[in-house]
Amino acid sequence: MTYKVAAFGVAALLMAAPVQAQQLSIATGGTGGVYFPYGGGLAEVINNHVEGATGSAEVTGASVENVALISRGDSDLALALADTVYQAFHGEGAFEGRQVSELRALASIYPNAVQIVTLADSGISNIEDLRGKRVSVGAPGSGTEVSAQTLLAANGITYDDFEAQRLNFNETADALRDGDIDAGFWSVGPPTSSIMNLATTRSISLVAMTEDQIAAAIEAEPTFAPYTLRAGLYDGMAEGVPSISTPNVLIVHMDMDEDLAYEITKAMYENVDELIAIHPAANDTTVDFSTDSTPIPFHPGALRYLEEVGASVQDHQRP
Repeated sequence: MTYKVAAFGVAALLMAAPVQAQQLSIATGGTGGVYFPYGGGLAEVINNHVEGATGSAEVTGASVENVALISRGDSDLALALADTVYQAFHGEGAFEGRQVSELRALASIYPNAVQIVTLADSGISNIEDLRGKRVSVGAPGSGTEVSAQTLLAANGITYDDFEAQRLNFNETADALRDGDIDAGFWSVGPPTSSIMNLATTRSISLVAMTEDQIAAAIEAEPTFAPYTLRAGLYDGMAEGVPSISTPNVLIVHMDMDEDLAYEITKAMYENVDELIAIHPAANDTTVDFSTDSTPIPFHPGALRYLEEVGASVQDHQRP
C-alpha cells in the first residue's frame, strides 16, 4: 500500500508540472542594425501573445548566415533581405549550386534602405567617387554586402576598383569616425543607431544615387525598389537622398508546425504597436506591404492568417 501511494504521488506531481514552453531562436544581425532590436521586439510579442512558446533574439552575421541557420534547423525564425532570400530559394547568385528550397516566409516586415555614408568633407558625392577609396561593404556574408556588390556591379564597379573592407555596422561607423575608411554601406531600416551615433560626433553625408544608377540596379535585381532617405533622417541631412531599398523577410523552415506559424503571424500583425515602440521601422509591418513584397512562398500557417483577413496573395507566394 505504501508503494501505491508513493507511485500515485509521483504521478500527481508529474501531471501538475507545467508544460515546458517551446524555445524559439530568432536569428537577427549585429547589434548596430535594426534586425537585433526588431527581433527582440518580436521575441517579446511571442512571449506575450503566443501560448506555449518563448522567443529570444540571437546576434548573427545577418541575411546569408541566417538562411543557413534556418536550413540547418539551428534557428527557428530569421530576418533576411529579400534578394538573399530569393537567390537562396531559387539557387541563384551567391547560392548557385546550393538551393535552399525549404525556406518559407511568414511576412515581409519593412524595407531596408541602402545608405552609403561618408564624412561631409570626403569629396564623395556619387558612387563613381568610390573608385580608389577604402570602402566597407558590410559584414562577411551579410545582406548588406550582397546589395552592395549587386548595385555596384550593375553600374560597372567591382571590388577591383576600390579597397573593400568587410565590417559590420558598428565597425563601419567606428572606422569612418577614425578615418580608417572613406565610405561605408548600410542596408538597413532607417534610421539606424550606428549612423545616428556617428552623426553626433562627425559631420556626415549620404551618397545619392542617380536615376540611371537606380534603374540599372533594379534591372540587375528585381527585388530592389526606389527609396528616398528623407531630409532630417540624421543630423546634417538637409535634403532627401535618392537610393534603393530591399524588403526584409521573416523566414522559417517549411517544416515549422502550421499552427505555430499561424499564431506567430497573427500575434505579430495584431500587436504591431508593440514592435513600433521598439523601432519605427515596424510602421511598415503591414499585411499590404507583406503581400506586395514577399518574393517566396508563404508558410501555410502564415497563408491561413492572410486568407482569414482577406489579403490578396500572389501566385508565387503560395506553396
